[in-house]
Amino acid sequence: MTTQDSKRRRGRSWLLAAALAAVVGLIIPLSVTGSAAARESNGGGPKPTIVLVHGDWADGSSWSAVIPRLQRQGYQVVAPPNQLRGPSVDAPYLASYLQAISGPIILVAHSYGGFVITNAATGNANVKALVYIDAFAPDANQTLAGLLSSTDSCLVPNAFNPVPFSGGLDLYLRIPPNPPYPGFNECFANGVPPNQAAVLSAVQRPASAAQLDEPSGPPAWTTIPSWSLIGTEDNVIPPSLQEQMSTNARAHISYVKAGHLSLITRPNAVVSVIDQAIRATS
Repeated sequence: MTTQDSKRRRGRSWLLAAALAAVVGLIIPLSVTGSAAARESNGGGPKPTIVLVHGDWADGSSWSAVIPRLQRQGYQVVAPPNQLRGPSVDAPYLASYLQAISGPIILVAHSYGGFVITNAATGNANVKALVYIDAFAPDANQTLAGLLSSTDSCLVPNAFNPVPFSGGLDLYLRIPPNPPYPGFNECFANGVPPNQAAVLSAVQRPASAAQLDEPSGPPAWTTIPSWSLIGTEDNVIPPSLQEQMSTNARAHISYVKAGHLSLITRPNAVVSVIDQAIRATS
């Protein structure tokens, strides 16, 4: 074997070792999450891990006001990325993520994230509660397009900037008004300070158009107790639709005077509902 061949082999071995280390590095934090969950809760049982799932045109940072409040209470909190590709992609991904967490889980979702948790939690005995924050709580075979079709949601067809890609279509929210669409700030971010709304509109992640017509599967809320916080000034998912879905899911319903982003504008109200779910299921 030449010196050059030996160097190549050592290089490949180093790359393999690095890849394995990266995988272990991904697994260990979730195992630590399970250890943290072993601390006792108010009810005497293990303290749950709180998993926060964001919705469309957002990322995990949308929970930035909620996370430290929960952490100060001693909870392990994680906010994994929601891929926003549609329930058939996003729910299995989240389900796999949840399987890596040992101990009880409180699963919380905002907006389209509600579609994802409704499907991802089905059959997972560790998920003790579902918490919907200004979110969809679909029944089997319901779709986003179908649920919104008979409402006065601000998500009208001309609300979107469509961006084709190989194999699909991404939808961004238009920033300026495009009547009857009132613009990003009034539709999606009403109640958010204008400077903060401007940042949210600039960094928005796209929603796949495939989301609109993909049917939801058997809902996890048939076997897992649920809670719902409804923003009374929500222009994206009208409160009447949230009430209808929440009632159908037999959720414990609370209200907050807020727009669609109550997780940003009213984080104390969000944490209060999560606390209710924890106390009831510990």
